[in-house]
Amino acid sequence: MLKRLGIVAAAAAAMVIAAVVPGNAITHGQPDAGGHPYVGELLFFVPDEVDSRFDDPGAWFSCTGTLLNDHIVLTAGHCTYGIGSDGASTTAGGGSGSGGDDVWIDFNDAPDFSMLPPSSSYGRGQNAQRYADWSAALNASGEWHRATSHPHPQFDPGQFFLHDAGVLVLDRPVTLGRYGRISPAGFLDQFQTLRSNDQRFTVVGYGLNKEQPHADFGGDVRFAGDTKLITVNGTFGAPQGTIARFSNDNGTTHQGGTCFGDSGGPTLYGGNQVVAVTSFGLSPNCRGTDDEYRVDQADDLAFLAGFGVTP
Repeated sequence: MLKRLGIVAAAAAAMVIAAVVPGNAITHGQPDAGGHPYVGELLFFVPDEVDSRFDDPGAWFSCTGTLLNDHIVLTAGHCTYGIGSDGASTTAGGGSGSGGDDVWIDFNDAPDFSMLPPSSSYGRGQNAQRYADWSAALNASGEWHRATSHPHPQFDPGQFFLHDAGVLVLDRPVTLGRYGRISPAGFLDQFQTLRSNDQRFTVVGYGLNKEQPHADFGGDVRFAGDTKLITVNGTFGAPQGTIARFSNDNGTTHQGGTCFGDSGGPTLYGGNQVVAVTSFGLSPNCRGTDDEYRVDQADDLAFLAGFGVTP
C-alpha cells in the first residue's frame, strides 16, 4: 500500500494524505496510451511522516511529474519537500527540506511495482527494513530513475499554494524524442478574456480515478483528460496570478479532472506546453474543481532557469 499525495481545500486550505491501493488515474479521463511519454510517476520516501502500520516514522508517497529535458523533472513543491536523504530527515534541526534523494520516477504508462515487497510482509518494528529493501529494489530497476529533490526556494508547507513548484534532478539522463516545455511569463493571462472560454487544456497524471469515503478506484496508470479553464485570477485566498482553476465536470466537452496522486502533474496547452501543475482541489472525493499552480510566473521561471530550463 502506498499513499497518494494530494491537497484538498475544505473550510480552509489543508494538506491531506489519502491511503490507497496501488492501481490509478485522471477522473473521467482516458488511458494515455503513450500520448505523453515525458510524464512520469514519482515514488518517494518522507522520513518525518507517519505510517500507522509501523511504530517508527517514515512513509512512501506517489505524485506525477513532467520531464523537461533529459534530466530535469517539474512537479509540485509539496511533492518535493521533506523527501529523505538516504533515509534521513532533511527537515530535522531546521533543515530546508530540500536535497533529498529518496525519490524515483518511472515514465511508463503503467509503472512496475512488483519488485517491492508488500508492506504487509513487515512487522510494526520493521519500517527501516522496508525502506532498505524498497530503495535497493528501486535502485536496481532499469525503469525507476533516482533523483534529487528541490522545492521552490520560497516553498512553505504552511502556505503551499504560494510557491507550489518543485524540481527533480535525475541521477542519469532519460533520452526521449520529445519533452515537456515551459510557458513564457504570463502565458495564461490571455485566456481570461475569453468569456465563453472555448480553449481546452489537458491534464495528465497517475492519480486515482475516484475517491469515496470507504473506497478508492484506479491508480498507477497514466491517464489524460480535457479540462476547461475557469479563472486565472487566483482562488481560495491565493494571490492573483498564482493559481488557475479548471473545471472537471463530467460533460461531453471537458471531462478531465485530477485526484490524489495527480499532484505535480501537468496542465498542458497545445500538446506538450506546461502552463500549470496540479496543486489542490476543493472536493475531497475528486469531483469538484481543480486548482493548478501556475508555472508561468516570474519567480518560477527564475527557479527553473537555475536548472537550465527556459521557455
